[in-house]
Amino acid sequence: MGRPPRLLLPGFPHHIVQRGHNRNAVFVEAGDYAYYLANLQEWKQRYEVEVHAWCLMTNHVHLVLTPRQQQKGISALMRRLAGRQSRYVNRLERRLGTLWCGRFHSSVIDTDAYLLACLRYVELNPVRAGMVDHPADYAWSSHRERMGLAPAALLDADPVTVLLGESIERRRQAYAQYLGTAADKAEVELIRSSVQRNQLTGSGGFVSEIEQRTGLRIENRGRGRPAQEK
Repeated sequence: MGRPPRLLLPGFPHHIVQRGHNRNAVFVEAGDYAYYLANLQEWKQRYEVEVHAWCLMTNHVHLVLTPRQQQKGISALMRRLAGRQSRYVNRLERRLGTLWCGRFHSSVIDTDAYLLACLRYVELNPVRAGMVDHPADYAWSSHRERMGLAPAALLDADPVTVLLGESIERRRQAYAQYLGTAADKAEVELIRSSVQRNQLTGSGGFVSEIEQRTGLRIENRGRGRPAQEK
């Protein structure tokens, strides 16, 4: 069987997931995480890819990325990140072999309906995993930078959080309130399953829009909109 199709589109945010081989640990020491992030900072500039969220778990990574111009920008970026991290770990551990479990998974995100939900999903990963009680307690995600608890380094402006308030402080307050609101279980499952299947994270209308833009027939299972926040 051929590999499942993976759609990459310039100008749209993408939820990216890449896992360690056999779900083995990719990051062990603080230097492992720092090395990956330093490479992400370097190569996102080279390939003109914006970073809207990130979370490095012990055996996998979550990224929310927008390629500015090249549809292959994300592929090139992920290839560089995976290759450099593999060589780094193999050198430290004096080993050979692959570090990652094949290709990364990707889901194009409907900006209006789902981007904010995807940012929350990514930054709450350590909380859902029981590693910390609050995302601010986890050092290896974008949350601390987003909330001004760490120096600006990787995050680029995105089209949804800038609408949360007139000032950066108001936007941070609004995002913190949103983050503290429990996500609907259906929303979480939709985001998770969409990226696992390399499908769109979006409504039926978004699927139709992408079909018109690309001329491709796109089949999405279980699509819908996230529950409205109260």
